[in-house]
Amino acid sequence: MDAVVWVVAALINAGLLGLLSRRLLGTPVGWPRTFLISLVVSSVAGPVVAAAWRALGVAELRTMPAGGYVPAPVLIMSGVTILIVAWIVVLQVIVMVILEAFAPTGSLPGPIQLLRSMPARRVRAKRYLAIIGILAKHGLAGYLRPRARTESPARVARALREAMTDAGVTFVKLGQMLATRPDVVPSAFVAEFSSLHSAVPAEPWDMIRPVVERELGRGVDEVFTDVDPTPLAAASVAQIHAATLLDGTAVVIKVQRPRARAQAAADLDILDQLARRIERATGWGRALGVVALRDGFAASLQEELDYRIELANMQAVAAASEAVRVPTPYPELSSERLMVMERLQGRALSQAGDHLADLPAERRAEMGRDLFTAVMRQVMVSGVFHADLHPGNIFVLDTEQLALLDLGSVGRLDRAARTALGMLMMATDRGDAIAATDALLELLDPPTDLDDRSLERQVGHLLLRYGGGIGRSGAGEMFGDLVRLVVQHRFAIPPAVAAAFRALGALEGSLHLLTSDIDLVATAREQGRQLISAQLEPAALRSELEAQLAGWLPTLQRLPRRVNQLSEQLEDGRLTVAVSLFGRPAERAFITSVAHQLVLTALSAALAICGVLFVVAPGGPMLLTPLSLHQVLGAPLLLFAFTLGARVLVLVFREPTAPVPLTPGRR
Repeated sequence: MDAVVWVVAALINAGLLGLLSRRLLGTPVGWPRTFLISLVVSSVAGPVVAAAWRALGVAELRTMPAGGYVPAPVLIMSGVTILIVAWIVVLQVIVMVILEAFAPTGSLPGPIQLLRSMPARRVRAKRYLAIIGILAKHGLAGYLRPRARTESPARVARALREAMTDAGVTFVKLGQMLATRPDVVPSAFVAEFSSLHSAVPAEPWDMIRPVVERELGRGVDEVFTDVDPTPLAAASVAQIHAATLLDGTAVVIKVQRPRARAQAAADLDILDQLARRIERATGWGRALGVVALRDGFAASLQEELDYRIELANMQAVAAASEAVRVPTPYPELSSERLMVMERLQGRALSQAGDHLADLPAERRAEMGRDLFTAVMRQVMVSGVFHADLHPGNIFVLDTEQLALLDLGSVGRLDRAARTALGMLMMATDRGDAIAATDALLELLDPPTDLDDRSLERQVGHLLLRYGGGIGRSGAGEMFGDLVRLVVQHRFAIPPAVAAAFRALGALEGSLHLLTSDIDLVATAREQGRQLISAQLEPAALRSELEAQLAGWLPTLQRLPRRVNQLSEQLEDGRLTVAVSLFGRPAERAFITSVAHQLVLTALSAALAICGVLFVVAPGGPMLLTPLSLHQVLGAPLLLFAFTLGARVLVLVFREPTAPVPLTPGRR
């Protein structure tokens, strides 16, 4: 019975102690850790108080003496007991602050969450081991240690590309995304990741057929007269089979592998854990915004896994491509994991060398110009463009025409970006370094401390190199040099713009497989001039002005009244200008938070100094043999100092506040 009473009392004490500690900290702390610490502290509180009584020599005063008065030692010890209990609470608060520093609340799962996440953790652990095995196979396991060995960046990039290929769809797509971010990864890695393409053994038709029938909602024989069980192509996400519709139309079926989504979900879970850990633990992770990169990549991958989005991409790109074909899809037969589209007769550009060799040089050059024109119109006019223009995605038809395949990865440029890109090409054509620099400032995100004069001079040197048409051998380097230039000046390249640069860079390699008689820079300048000129035609300008005026009309209607009010106030001497330095709530919250922390820090320091001076001060009235009045007065001051200090520390650990820009500017 005594044990039950002790347990109940300990639980009650722990609950009260935990509640008091959370109130003193002023910030939410996990209840499991609060309760465990409180239980331990409440268990040792009684022995500590008893030991203090014995040390002060008044442990024998346990009963009320005759006469009904309370002796002074008992009153003193009552106060000392309260002070000891208060210090025990503060020590618990300090322990909680230390735990928050090393393991913030939320970084460790609670008991219920831990039980619920056990299946996912088991899958994640298994995948972790597989990834570590792949890294070890390619000699990259040493880079998992804090002090990794250093090797040639080119060798590491090549090994990492091979490891990503072995790791499967998610990591292949991650490498392809990183290849579009030269402002994030070194150039050696960009070059290797740009060649990432997954090729894996095909799944047997017996495993693919149920997926097709589930997405169709009916049997395969009800839609197709025949389906070739041997795929035309197989990748880590999907494989493509030739088929024939009931009306005899030749089509292809792009079907997602049964485990593609599950594998992508498991890998994204791993990447999410890694990104959060890196951003929390490293300065470079926070500077790069690793979590935001992971979120952007996850959104992009989810789009690629949804073939309904790819179908819409095909229709948008087809509308902007005249001389280049895009397969016609069958929306009524397509779904989230199944795409049925027209079967084109021909071969991939990467495998069409013999066929192209039989064509006249003029025809090959014309095909190259048609392809480049189509891509430029996608980028500059529609804003929706094919973002993965490697030779495997460009098809050479038997009719000596080109087609674009695999539109799961597309880029999108808004009107402002398209205009800035066009102005950049026009400035390049004129050799105007000032206009080209202004276009770069509009197109990209410059750093706050940009040296624009240095940038302008280097852009001028770049235009001198390529503006005069130095020849086809150097023309294809312009986009790479431009990217290296802006990265050197620490520009942030928006993902859509990086995708456009990457598409044009990949297109240059594909065009060289078609013909060597095309000057990429000259053609780009010519196309840019034509497209911008089309936008400056009277009809286009009139349409643009009408759209702008429609937006300005409400402001123009109110303008006379406002001008009249200003003139009256100026005439009467009532015109005033009010400036609000901290008008936004975020600014006020930031200043208030900083002020609170400064005040708490100053109070804590002052109380700590006063408390130490009281405790170490010699002499003073003795309340008990080992206890002076100065010590009794100093102990509460130190108690309050530690409490306020702990509150400041937990605010620092839990709420790292970033400065709020007080003036608007470019970002």
